[in-house]
Amino acid sequence: MSTTFTTTVDSPVGPITVCGHDTPQGFAITRLGFGDDKHGPRDRSGWVRDDARFVEVAEQLRQFFAGDRQDFDLVLDPAGTPFQQQVWRALRGIPYGETRSYADIARALGSPTATRAVGAANGRNPIGIVVPCHRVIGADGSLTGYAGGVHNKRWLLDHERRVTGAALF
Repeated sequence: MSTTFTTTVDSPVGPITVCGHDTPQGFAITRLGFGDDKHGPRDRSGWVRDDARFVEVAEQLRQFFAGDRQDFDLVLDPAGTPFQQQVWRALRGIPYGETRSYADIARALGSPTATRAVGAANGRNPIGIVVPCHRVIGADGSLTGYAGGVHNKRWLLDHERRVTGAALF
């Protein structure tokens, strides 16, 4: 098993913990979560703080929060089931400033009855913000749960709305 490297990036929504590891393709991000990352691993004893490995991640997050970046250009390596991976790829296809419902994602995956499974996979997304699970809302337009807290989900959606001038929900 490879070493998990970590850093903390300050942001308008609070501290963000970023993790990554070395892969044959280079350094890859494995987690990006808020300070109270409720789905994150509990045992973090083997993590090694190495801020230098995350300079590009920190810069891209800074640009995102400044409204100067809408897409991330990072190598990602989230651990998950094949279905979760499929959902997370679909999330990356939601354009900045737009939202989709869980049912929209299920239909796009060719599994229109898998709305709850999509919701579960969305909730287990280990790389928040970069894999924009915050852009998934209820079918009625309501904000639904968010691992980083619904207040942060609202902030992220409002931020994207401000940048694009879009009406999100």
